[in-house]
Amino acid sequence: MPDADIALGVFRMVVGLMFAMHGTAKLFGFPSGTVAAFGAWPMWWAGALEIVLGLLIAIGLLARSAAFIAAGMMAVAYFWRHFPDAFWPIDNGGETAVLYCFIFLLLVAIGPGSLAVSRR
Repeated sequence: MPDADIALGVFRMVVGLMFAMHGTAKLFGFPSGTVAAFGAWPMWWAGALEIVLGLLIAIGLLARSAAFIAAGMMAVAYFWRHFPDAFWPIDNGGETAVLYCFIFLLLVAIGPGSLAVSRR
């Protein structure tokens, strides 16, 4: 079981950093993307949350709480942005939002794994 716990910890770190990168793309145009105007709703705020929550998840500090908020954020993103275009995620471009939502719900349910600042 220790190998699975380490794998979960590495998985959590990669997911958190990838989520934070969505935020850096929105706020700083890094590594690519269009920079949202300061305070612009909802893109700037989404970017700020993605960076903060992604880094908390990556380091494993308050990971369950951060993952819960991030899962809700991805559900809102899916239903506000993607769902009106079509029902199925493959048709409306919402696969990433759905996958992140369920990945974060998994982290809420099973915890951060090893290599975390806090095991809660």
